[in-house]
Amino acid sequence: MTQPPVRGHVTVVAASIAFLLFAGSCLAQQDNDLGLIGTWEPLPKGDSLEGWKVRGGFATYKVVNGEIVGTTVEGSPNTFLTIGPFSDFLLEFDVFCDAQLNSGVQIRSHVYDQGRRKGVVYGYQCEIAPADRAHCGNFWDEGRFDKWWDDAANKPEARTAYKLGQWNHYRIAAQGDHIRSWVNGIACADFHDKTDTIGFIGLQVHAIKKGTGPYQVRWKNLRIQDLKRGDKVR
Repeated sequence: MTQPPVRGHVTVVAASIAFLLFAGSCLAQQDNDLGLIGTWEPLPKGDSLEGWKVRGGFATYKVVNGEIVGTTVEGSPNTFLTIGPFSDFLLEFDVFCDAQLNSGVQIRSHVYDQGRRKGVVYGYQCEIAPADRAHCGNFWDEGRFDKWWDDAANKPEARTAYKLGQWNHYRIAAQGDHIRSWVNGIACADFHDKTDTIGFIGLQVHAIKKGTGPYQVRWKNLRIQDLKRGDKVR
């Protein structure tokens, strides 16, 4: 016997599809409203770290449930999980760092290939650290000039943008000589410099004191898109 159509079920499915389409449209509009106008590329793709390279030290990295988990190793110098090179881009990620550890993300960075500093990473590093360090979202010049690129003292909101013990959202724009960052939606660094126009991105696991650790820093929702010089990002 032919069964009559299940209209209620069809209606629920149709409504669910409509909701998903609407949600996707809202997210796309949200990206557009924020100036996110290109095509996003996820980092990493799936559960593989293929294409990434560990530099500078021997801390460990692995992908767990879609998160990149970096773990300290006693005796290791600063370690970076790197990919690239990239030039002009918009980078977003969420990060959760153990309270005993600070971290950072390198952009447009490099590694010394000879001399006494061979293997050491250098370049712009966006700081991942709580308010007591006063440099949340600022850029430290790792392994080279050893200086901060922006004046965090004049940005009290930026100094407290990072929240200890929870996931924090970072957004970094590198466009020509203009480099900016936002942490949890709060504008942090904003400066101009022509030293580096291209280089790798690197996720830092910081060195630790003897007899401490292991500590972890985790990243998720990493994504990147190319920027053109005239693109407006806000």
